Amino acid sequence: MAHLLVVESWVGSMSRLLPRAIREGGHEFTFLTRDLHHYLRSAPEGTAHPLLGARNVITADTNDTEALLPQVERLQAVFGFDGVITACDYYLSTVARIAGRLGLPAASPEAVRNACRKDATRRVLADAGVPGPRFAVHGEWAGIARAAQEIGYPLVVKPVDLCAGMYVRLVENEEQLSSAVRAMADFPVNARGQRRPPEVLLEELLDGPEVSVETVSHAGAVHVVGVTDKSIGGAPAFIETGHMFPAALSAADTEAAEQTALGALKALGLTEGTVAHTEIKLTSAGPRVVEVNPRPAGNRITELIRHVTGIDLAAAFVDVSLGRAPDLRRTDTGLRSAAIGFLVTQTPGTLEALEGGRLRNLPEVLEVQLAEPGKQVKAAGSNNEYLGHVMAGDTEGTGARERVEALLDEVRSGLVIR
Repeated sequence: MAHLLVVESWVGSMSRLLPRAIREGGHEFTFLTRDLHHYLRSAPEGTAHPLLGARNVITADTNDTEALLPQVERLQAVFGFDGVITACDYYLSTVARIAGRLGLPAASPEAVRNACRKDATRRVLADAGVPGPRFAVHGEWAGIARAAQEIGYPLVVKPVDLCAGMYVRLVENEEQLSSAVRAMADFPVNARGQRRPPEVLLEELLDGPEVSVETVSHAGAVHVVGVTDKSIGGAPAFIETGHMFPAALSAADTEAAEQTALGALKALGLTEGTVAHTEIKLTSAGPRVVEVNPRPAGNRITELIRHVTGIDLAAAFVDVSLGRAPDLRRTDTGLRSAAIGFLVTQTPGTLEALEGGRLRNLPEVLEVQLAEPGKQVKAAGSNNEYLGHVMAGDTEGTGARERVEALLDEVRSGLVIR
C-alpha cells in the first residue's frame, strides 16, 4: 500500500475518478487544500463524497508555494508520502515543485511549468522546431494591436494561464480584439484565488479538425494510448461539444498526430511521471500543436478510452506518480468506439424542462447526466457551462459519434429555458 498526497482537485469527474483509482490500486491518500468548503459546496449527488475516502484532510495555503514547501516537508516526516498528485491544472506546477523538494517521482518542475503556461509552451516548441501557429505574446494594448495586424485577422486570442476554454475567442477585427482583451483584464484572479498574469497570447487561426493525443510517460519513454477527436461550437468561443475515441482518422493522419505530440512532449521534457493530453490541429499544411496539458484529459475522455480499451488513465496517473510502470494492456471490451456529446445552449434563463430519462435504458448508452429543472442557465462561453452529456458506444466501428448526436437531438427537443 502506498500513500499519496493529493493537492487540490477539480470538482468534476476527475474528483471521483482519481480517488477511485487510488482506492482500487490498494493505496490511500491525504488531501491538501486551502478551502475545504470549495469541495463541500460541490458535493456530488447520489454518491458518497470523494473526500470521505481520504485518510486525512489538511488545510494549508496551496497558493503560496514557497510557504507550502516547508510545511509539506514537515507532513512528509509524519506521513511518509510515496507520491504527490493533483487533478487540477492550477496546481500541477505546485505538485511538481513538491515532488522535486521531497524527492518523489514526477516530471521536472520546469517542464510542467512550461506546459501549464501557454506562452511558454509556444516559445519552447518554436525553439525546438515543433510545428504550431504563428503567435505573439504581449501585456500592453499597443503591442497586442500591432501583433494582431502582423499575424492578420481573423485570429485567436487566449489567456496564457486559464483552462476549459475560458476567454479563448476568435476575433475578426480590432474592435473584437479590444473587447476580448478587456474581458480578460476584468478577470484578474482565477477561480482558485490565484492572481493572473496580464499577458495575452495571439495565435494564427488554424484550419482543419482538432484531435488530442493521449499519452503516458514513464522511465523516459512516452507511450501513446490513442487519438481522440473533438467537435467545437459556440463561436466566437471554442467550446468542446463532443469527443470520440478512437478518432475516425486515416492511418497517415493518426501517425502524423501522434508523432507531432511526441515531438512536443520531448521538447518540453515531459517524458517522466506524466499522463498528457496534447491537442493537435490537422491543418492543410500538416499537424500543428494547439496545447500540451500535463495531466489526464478532461470531459470524460478517460472514460471513453476505458470503455473501448479497458485502459484506466486515472490508474495510470496514480502509477506513474508513484514511480511505477503503468498497466497499459488493452482488453476486448466489446466496443470499437465510444463518444460523448455535451448539451450547450446560448439561451440564458431558468431551466424548466430537460427530458432524457428514456435514454438511460438504451443498450448502447453508457452515461446520461442532465441538469435538473430550476438551474440558472447562462449563455455558454467555455467548457464550464454544460447542461449535461450523453455517452454511447458502438460495437461495430466508429459510429458512436453519430449515435450520440442523434440522442442529443432528442434531448434538445425537450429543452425548455425561460
